[in-house]
Amino acid sequence: MIIRQPSEIRPSEITPKSLYFSRREILGLAAGLAATAATGKRARAEKLSFAKSQFSTDEKLTSYDDVTSYNNFYEFGTDKSDPASNAHTLTTRPWQVKIDGLVAKPGAFALEDIVSSAKLEERIYRHRCVEGWSMVIPWVGFPLADLLKRVDPLGSAKYVAFETLVRPKEMPGQDALFPALDWPYVEGLRLDEAMHPLTLLAVGLYGDVLPNQNGAPLRLVAPWKYGFKGIKSIVRMSLVEKQPVTSWNRQNADEYGFYSNVNPEVDHPRWSQATERRIGEGGLFSKRRPTLKFNGYGEQVASLYAGMDLRKFF
Repeated sequence: MIIRQPSEIRPSEITPKSLYFSRREILGLAAGLAATAATGKRARAEKLSFAKSQFSTDEKLTSYDDVTSYNNFYEFGTDKSDPASNAHTLTTRPWQVKIDGLVAKPGAFALEDIVSSAKLEERIYRHRCVEGWSMVIPWVGFPLADLLKRVDPLGSAKYVAFETLVRPKEMPGQDALFPALDWPYVEGLRLDEAMHPLTLLAVGLYGDVLPNQNGAPLRLVAPWKYGFKGIKSIVRMSLVEKQPVTSWNRQNADEYGFYSNVNPEVDHPRWSQATERRIGEGGLFSKRRPTLKFNGYGEQVASLYAGMDLRKFF
């Protein structure tokens, strides 16, 4: 049998899947999460059932190896290779997500229950890092809005605050003598951003369960924002009235704004955001490409920021 690598497969060749999770598939997902946690490698036998999404780009995919070996996940170290080397220590089964705050139906939800009621989709999204590199990633997940509707947000809810797991024994970056950030990692979206159809909760990529280094078992993907907004290993969501604190904004408010929309017109204080380097296209000295405003998703999301000064609200 000839098995091609992910980097050899064109997006048009990825087979659509119309099935959703049965109870047997949920158990398979749980097993896959456990296998990924134990090995840190691709659990090829644990495939996810999903439908193709209308929101996908047709750009060339970044290879699976690059997507899973070049990461920012400071809970496992600050070098790009640290998450792939260290994240195998994380146990992702069992897993619960607490949803509280300004909701009518708060609760703690098991991952299996969340996924069993979700309609999984594959969405091929552009991913843009504030450091100037980018990827094209085939995420598998479901709209965050679908989960938030289950808890019935109150009219006073204006934002969603997110929180990452704190488990220093399994996340060596949290156990460092001089930690890079204050833990837990926290992020936030305005409620209309969170409810936007593009905003995804990912449980997999390349059709397999999500590897630990990429934010297993549940991470946020908002493709028009810089990558650090995509909080990983989520354990809590709180609906709140006031704008929540976010980790990088707390670390350095002059460099990392709350909104963090991809914008080539607003530079980071230490580097330009006008161009980007696509990972897998020739290395450090490859030709850079122009950065697209809202990462190319302006047609879908620009109306969210009508009338706002995007230099002030960066």
